Amino acid sequence: MSKKDAKKASKAAKTEKPAKPVPNSPDAAPSFDTLCIQGGYSPQVSEPRILPIIQSTTYRYDDLDHVNRIMTLQAFGHKYSRTSNPTVAGFEARMNLLEGGVAAVATASGQAANLLAIINIVRPGDHVVAASQLYGGSFTLLNSTLRKFGVETSFFNPNDSKSEIEKLVRPETRLIFGETLGNPGLAILDFDKLSDIAQKNGIPFVVDNSLTTAWLCQPLKHGANVVTYSATKYVDGHATSVGGVVIDGGNFNWANGKFPDFTTPDPTYNGVVYAEKFPETAFLVKARAQFLRDFGGCLSPMNAFLLNLGLETLHLRMPRHGENALALAQALEKHPNVTWVNYPLLNDTAKKRINKYFRSENGSGILTFGIRGGLDAARLFVKKLKIAALVVHVADARTGVLHPASSTHAQMNEEQLRFAGITQDMIRVSVGTEDVGDLIADFNQALNT
Repeated sequence: MSKKDAKKASKAAKTEKPAKPVPNSPDAAPSFDTLCIQGGYSPQVSEPRILPIIQSTTYRYDDLDHVNRIMTLQAFGHKYSRTSNPTVAGFEARMNLLEGGVAAVATASGQAANLLAIINIVRPGDHVVAASQLYGGSFTLLNSTLRKFGVETSFFNPNDSKSEIEKLVRPETRLIFGETLGNPGLAILDFDKLSDIAQKNGIPFVVDNSLTTAWLCQPLKHGANVVTYSATKYVDGHATSVGGVVIDGGNFNWANGKFPDFTTPDPTYNGVVYAEKFPETAFLVKARAQFLRDFGGCLSPMNAFLLNLGLETLHLRMPRHGENALALAQALEKHPNVTWVNYPLLNDTAKKRINKYFRSENGSGILTFGIRGGLDAARLFVKKLKIAALVVHVADARTGVLHPASSTHAQMNEEQLRFAGITQDMIRVSVGTEDVGDLIADFNQALNT
């Protein structure tokens, strides 16, 4: 495909031209795009226009009673940057606004966010039901690490029927977990199906929204109760900062009898009962007060500043990622050394879910394809790329490729790989925001060898 043809493909891949802008009502809430830029931080007179980096571990107080009230959850304030920091709080507030939650807590990584969300719910002897198409680290956390602490997980294919998935639920099941867009299988969750199962069984529905972001999908509007993020991905968008976020939807009854840690006194905070004292934000207050305090997986102020900066262009970058990914996927379908291509907008089931649950007809910026010749061909292919690079990362402005079976999911056996939708010939492509004609030319020349 020539560069001219590639540009035509990119143009055709774009969604329909937006209507002429109409001014919003003066009383209307700010739009998503405006919140990306200004949400969560409102400077006062003579204060910094930009969210500042407060690089401090410590905060000053004048009287002991005030500190005591903060330490015993009778009042809120920054006491030590392991549990809160002004720069981190600004980033948390913006993420919460974009997702439509009631509160958010930032963590050192996406993996720390998933751990925090899950461990805040389960006890030894409890059980989790999770989608099989997950990032390799999330699969290991659920399938291996948490088992050492007495928490078991049963996995389902995201396309399984409601009755098949519901058979996995046990009396001791305490949550359902999945990724909006599976990494790297690219299955899109059927939110209605999973939220119905969760509600029927009185358990929360936890969703990792890293590869779609709130620009594409807001899980809390589709029945999710808790949303997690690897902010290292599209939120950052530039491969500079590792971080994570947990967002509380405030839409789950933690006092339904299945979660005693929310309804019995916490002796480490003078007997506070989270579901009683914080009925709307019990999940997040408990996560911050107990586990961010004890595990210490906090986000640094510098990374919070950079992640917050990344959010300012999220609404500009995400459309381009999707447009480029669709154009590249369509070009790869025509190459003789490509045996198959998986991209959500090329899949009827995924496309129906996009139209139902996503805010835009855009499949995000990740695609996978099968290379003729399998692993041996993949080794040659990645060496020939000139613009795209072999990286253990996904979802930033630069195009990267990876062979999941030998890297991010190398800990899985063949059966687990198949269940996760991963084959030995699979190449995962994180499509960046470069000129799509250049990307197609680069993939073509590498595949031709």
